[in-house]
Amino acid sequence: MAINLANNNSLANITALPSGIGGAMTLLATQTASGSASLSFTSGIDSTYDSYVFKFIDIHPSALANLEFNATTDGSNWNVVKTSTAFYVEHEEDDGSGQMGYSGIDEAQATGFQQLTTGSNPSIDNDACIVGNLQIFNPSNTTFVKHFISRTTFYGENNDDRSSNSGHVAGYFNTTSALTGFQFKMRSGNIDSGVIKLYGIS
Repeated sequence: MAINLANNNSLANITALPSGIGGAMTLLATQTASGSASLSFTSGIDSTYDSYVFKFIDIHPSALANLEFNATTDGSNWNVVKTSTAFYVEHEEDDGSGQMGYSGIDEAQATGFQQLTTGSNPSIDNDACIVGNLQIFNPSNTTFVKHFISRTTFYGENNDDRSSNSGHVAGYFNTTSALTGFQFKMRSGNIDSGVIKLYGIS
């Protein structure tokens, strides 16, 4: 494997990055929820980028329910087979409890929506929201399965008063067909407000 070298010897004098340096994020789409049953991204997901990242910004649910997602290969059916694993970390505001555990939201060759928030339900308090990200690797590849990794954090449901719930979810869509879109929704109720942004990673 070739090693890419900087153009000059001194970091202070570098005027250009060596070729082959990747990682730039290109904003492809932005969707803003307003009492939305779901938010779907069905364009811009192709072989242009090797991976795509969704950013969840201040997602506020209308009901005590978790954020979840699924994929499509045909643009209309959100039911791609997946296998996943998940764990959570949480800590209460009054320091009464802090724990880490394996989450029961994992899927085993299932077609249903994959939950992204773990632990207790996200709060519906006015000052509460969900933030995080989801990365999909090479969704247009027609040789391999499609891996994903997600990290979310949120303020826990009203009666728990947990200051932090951190969810970690990973898995793969078990298909060699290209994934052409992704849909996000709450397990029940609507996405009351919030923004989801889609980026392509070069």
